[in-house]
Amino acid sequence: MSIISWNGTEPENPLVPGDATERDSVKIVNALFTGLVEYDPDTAAPRTAVAKSIDSTDSRVYRIALNPGWTFHDGTPVTAASFVDAWNYTAYGPNGLQGAEYLSHIEGYEATQSGAAEQLSGLKVIDDSIFEVTLSAPFSAFVTQLGYTAFFPLPSSFFADREAFVAHPIGNGPFSFESHTPGVNIVLKRYEPYAGARKPKVSGVEFRFYRMLEDAYADVVANKLDYLDFVPADALDGGRYKQELAGRYVAKPYMGVQSISFPMWDPRFADPRVRQAISMAIDRQYVIDTAFDGDKMLPDGLVPPIVPGYGGGASGDLCTHQPEKAKALFDQTDFEGPIELTSNDDSANQVWIDAACRTITAALGVEARYAPVPTFGEFRKLINEQKVTTIFRSGWVADYPSIENFLNPIFRTGAAVNGSGYSNPEVDALLARADAAPSEQEGWELYREAEKMIVQDMPAIPLWYQKVESGWSTRTGNVTVTPLLQLDLFDVTIED
Repeated sequence: MSIISWNGTEPENPLVPGDATERDSVKIVNALFTGLVEYDPDTAAPRTAVAKSIDSTDSRVYRIALNPGWTFHDGTPVTAASFVDAWNYTAYGPNGLQGAEYLSHIEGYEATQSGAAEQLSGLKVIDDSIFEVTLSAPFSAFVTQLGYTAFFPLPSSFFADREAFVAHPIGNGPFSFESHTPGVNIVLKRYEPYAGARKPKVSGVEFRFYRMLEDAYADVVANKLDYLDFVPADALDGGRYKQELAGRYVAKPYMGVQSISFPMWDPRFADPRVRQAISMAIDRQYVIDTAFDGDKMLPDGLVPPIVPGYGGGASGDLCTHQPEKAKALFDQTDFEGPIELTSNDDSANQVWIDAACRTITAALGVEARYAPVPTFGEFRKLINEQKVTTIFRSGWVADYPSIENFLNPIFRTGAAVNGSGYSNPEVDALLARADAAPSEQEGWELYREAEKMIVQDMPAIPLWYQKVESGWSTRTGNVTVTPLLQLDLFDVTIED
């Protein structure tokens, strides 16, 4: 059996596509399900998968026809209703799914989200293989968005017995569910009748859960783990991983940004000058050199250069190291220290957070310190329930390849992953105008304006654009890490 082992953490939520928004859940759901479109592993360009065609004349009404032959892992066919029913379930507010916001462009979303209606008025099943989607306004990035987990289909068995599905998820993707040992792993096996154009070469995937990234790294060095998403900070120091993983690592840019965010509900951080001063106090190059052997890219905004729509220069000088200007600005405020930065307790995070704190303390003359939370689950719970009272680790890896995805889900008022509680009606209005642009390219200019406005408000401080340093075992071959930070599970091979 050529089963590849891949590091991860216990999923925050059940493996229901509409509830999978954090990275380690997304990679499992991506193996279990396939959407209407998929993303090219090299360029992340969208291309049809379950969909045979997606047609629109106005970027508002879309007619979607499905390819024949697709089945769920229980053998039932994937139909138009499989998508429509799944989207309705995700959008229905009382169900409480975290990915609901991704469906907000579909007509009737407000009514379903409030619980006033159980179905999106903008969805219409024509027959088993065709359905129609009407958006509340034109949204030029809609087709690009359709490869994201929130748009995946669900089998009828999900609606018959949700608890049984949670215990044994049934998808339509290249791998089917085999087992889940909480706190240990989730194991998937190759689904032989998979209808996609590409077929996996490995016979299965074990998503193995690690509390500490260093433990996963030690396992991949010792060939006990086959694939590691991220090399930890201590192995980046001095480029140690390049020796320990000689010939079996990659370092390349991906569509991700590392940031720290402010709890905007806390009055201590209400003054934007506090937020801007802390940003300019951070010596990003020092942090990158100290924690990552220089292997990250300095940011000039919220959107990395490889993302379609990137404009450049959105942050002006706010993301540059200016200790004197930062202190002068900070001293105009009433903020009383210390400044605390929170993350789940993980030494990989601690290395760069400690380095950032040293530069903040040096620039502002106020103690900045690391204040960890024991587990990732507790850390996310504090943010989701708006109980965190410190600056907290944040960041974004693209769900789909568009500048829109770096803005709407994070910074629109009440958005799906708006962990800071940020709200600016002017930004909301600008994003809505960008969404409704006649073409994706015409929307980019408006998204760039919104990005500049958000950076000035500084609810989140961009620290660096991401490069991934991934490693693999000696028995692992054909490794492709996509711009969306996914291991391409179709091409990868394992020697038995």
